[in-house]
Amino acid sequence: MATALLARRLLTPCQAIDEAALLLEEGTISDVGRRSDVLIPPHTRVFDFGEAILAPGLIDIHIHGGAGHDIMEASDENLAPIERLMAKHGVSSYYPTTVTAPVDVTLRSLDALGQAVGRGLDRVYAGDGTRARPLGIHLEGPFLSHAKRGVHPAALLQPASRELFDRMWQAAAGHVRLMTIAPEINGAIDLIGEASKRGVCVSIGHSDAQLRQARAGIKAGARHATHTFNAMRALDHRYPGLLGAVLTESGVTADIIVDGIHVDPVVVDLFVRARGLDASVLITDAISATGMPNGKYTLGGLEVEVRSGRCESNGRLAGSVLTLDRAVRNTVKFANISLQNAIRMATVNPARTLGIENRKGTLSVGADADITVFTPAGEVLQTIIGGIIN
Repeated sequence: MATALLARRLLTPCQAIDEAALLLEEGTISDVGRRSDVLIPPHTRVFDFGEAILAPGLIDIHIHGGAGHDIMEASDENLAPIERLMAKHGVSSYYPTTVTAPVDVTLRSLDALGQAVGRGLDRVYAGDGTRARPLGIHLEGPFLSHAKRGVHPAALLQPASRELFDRMWQAAAGHVRLMTIAPEINGAIDLIGEASKRGVCVSIGHSDAQLRQARAGIKAGARHATHTFNAMRALDHRYPGLLGAVLTESGVTADIIVDGIHVDPVVVDLFVRARGLDASVLITDAISATGMPNGKYTLGGLEVEVRSGRCESNGRLAGSVLTLDRAVRNTVKFANISLQNAIRMATVNPARTLGIENRKGTLSVGADADITVFTPAGEVLQTIIGGIIN
């Protein structure tokens, strides 16, 4: 049976449609436009959301956990609460993100995460619209700079190696879709080229690279940057370093944590102006403490203490408790942009970065029926995943 959604406004998100109608059939979008232009067949289920805004489901490409659970645990029992928490905050799709750990631990996690991605791609989640769906794995570590490792354990970092990457690739059943790497470490340029050939979006981050080293990584195939400004060589007016490339190179997209803790609001504004509305991506970098009270939690094998929204391990920032809908609202405020433009940064922009913009991050004919229903102020009213309205 077809389903029609009606609302005061719809964001595709690049286009705004007033007095909108969205027609869904078998988990995909079959028509979209003004109510007067969309033919709603007889016996269609109709849901009228009144003054609300329909937008694509949000996509989080960097998340380590939530609801008291860590992504590295990777079992369905542990992933389900994380996915339900994300869905409550407007996220329909995500990329579970690893953290540097012993190789055998990482391989076990990648095996379980690869199976989870496979279940999602096989539509095993069909019938359950309460869980965000994993689309691929983000490998953060172990190919990171010692100088800018953040809380990633120094003893567990590895030189960039095709052999180790291939072991991880095989463990994940080929579902690695995003990899963060420092372009200046030994073997990085070769590995960037190899991963890119396999369809991985290579992201430069956790890096102390100079400008020439960053540009070499981009030339080799890197095309994204991980949590811009954090775990990077600082921007210097004479020695611009990695940030000089990230903020100016055409064809490079970049993500940022907009929680008001990782990056000052003024710098968020600067980032959006420099990188532009089409190349800016919002992430959470959320850990197991997200949605939980203050206390001690884990990030991989690390203990993290959370107080007043700040996550620290041994005095260093260790992820966040940010949700993606709040990142959208914060970006509206910090960068003084419209809700529509902030939503772009959490939908179509990450979809384009990962090459899935034909089916995710958009409300267009043929795309998956993943929809977030917002209030005009950007609060989430409902998340519809795979066309399932619970």
